[in-house]
Amino acid sequence: MSLAEKQCVPCRGGVDPLRREEAQEMLGQLPDWTLSDDAGRISRAFSFKNFAEALAFVNRVGEISEKQDHHPEISFGWGHVEIEIWTHKIGGLHENDFILAARIDGLLGQP
Repeated sequence: MSLAEKQCVPCRGGVDPLRREEAQEMLGQLPDWTLSDDAGRISRAFSFKNFAEALAFVNRVGEISEKQDHHPEISFGWGHVEIEIWTHKIGGLHENDFILAARIDGLLGQP
């Protein structure tokens, strides 16, 4: 099953974050995302034609995030959006982070 087909599961903490090797393996399904130097976060930058398109994308990301109950850090401005994802409860990466990233990627090309 692809990451985009999975659902985020509640993470209450008490689990170890993914090891660098595990994160890199999952990142193989998300070629446009970058793993942080400490392997604790993934991020991606997106480009748009103008502020309105960037804002519309951010709003769609917000809708998906609410449905998955998993919330990324988002910054945006005229023609750009930057998203950073990690699981706050465990201070690192969890499969949920990659699921959310895949779902965000799925928004591209959608009106």
